[in-house]
Amino acid sequence: MTASPLIGVTLDIEPGAPGAFSRWPWYALRRNYGDAIVRAGGLPVGLGHDPAQAEALVARLDGLVVTGGAFDLDPALFGENRHPKTTLKPGRSEAEMALLQAALKCDLPVLGICGGMQLMAVACGGSLIQHIPDARPDALLHEQPNPRDEAGHTVSVVAGSRLRAIAGRDELAVNSSHHQAVRDPGTLEICARAPDGIIEAVEKHGARFCIGVQWHPEFAIDPADDRIFAALIAAAQERR
Repeated sequence: MTASPLIGVTLDIEPGAPGAFSRWPWYALRRNYGDAIVRAGGLPVGLGHDPAQAEALVARLDGLVVTGGAFDLDPALFGENRHPKTTLKPGRSEAEMALLQAALKCDLPVLGICGGMQLMAVACGGSLIQHIPDARPDALLHEQPNPRDEAGHTVSVVAGSRLRAIAGRDELAVNSSHHQAVRDPGTLEICARAPDGIIEAVEKHGARFCIGVQWHPEFAIDPADDRIFAALIAAAQERR
């Protein structure tokens, strides 16, 4: 029997407080991230926030999922001052950047989700829009008012892209929960956009599997969402 590929999943962190889940700092992750990996045939494992362990952790993994969260990257990483709406989690971002760089170095299959996609772009020399309503007042609502387990808008997938081959369609229904967006994907290629032109997915040409999506496929709103996780697991299994 072939063992399931081991997929590292980055965790969020909360500071802890009296009356909270813990009085002390604690890691957190929505269950549906792990469920999506299990459905696709992978074995998920949470990754802590020690950048010094990044290379050792990546060496044990068959794939990496960089998750989203209610925070933003430090704009100093792409040469900008901090916008008033930009909220940082330095310890998490430093660890995720170290994990991502180690994964890219050894061509480990990577899926970036929401903030994970934004991290991919910055790690590959790109930059972000720090607050969509200020930079693009004509944009649609990317922080959708309806529940996150429903679609907020559609995206158009670029013909000939890896994502198009995985999704099997030119248009997908996606959920949307972000006030920032990729402005410049750096060395990554754009593979999907929202109707207002906002970049919704990126991929690395020539990589075994390196795709970032701005939406949350772990909610499995569109049939393509599970296909994305299945493609990640297939690439991780092939690499073993």
